[in-house]
Amino acid sequence: MKNDIRHSDDIRTLVDDFYSVVCEDAMLKKIFVDVMNVNWQHHLPKMYSFWEKILFGTGDYDGRPFPPHVAVHQKVNLNPLHFERWLSIFESSVDKLFEGPKADEIKWRARTISTTWSHKFLYIHSEKE
Repeated sequence: MKNDIRHSDDIRTLVDDFYSVVCEDAMLKKIFVDVMNVNWQHHLPKMYSFWEKILFGTGDYDGRPFPPHVAVHQKVNLNPLHFERWLSIFESSVDKLFEGPKADEIKWRARTISTTWSHKFLYIHSEKE
């Protein structure tokens, strides 16, 4: 039996695993590595804090995550397939490492983000046409 997500070290393990897969994924690598050239030393701590805030109400994340993704969308037309792939990798990382109520909650929250943002970017794209 796997442990549930219990603290910030677990969030860090999850985020690190997730992005290690993203950086090798044929679809998402193009966005994160090739187009955006993400500074991982800067990005990963933000993601640790973001998910800690989402899951535990702790962490020091106080940003607005959607606007930076709009900037990405201006370079790469983010579409539902991108969000489906992102979610698939995220849920696979959670399932590989954890199980329990918090693991279920973080997957639910990721699905909510994926669905909402996918719809927002479809709307943004339709407004350009």
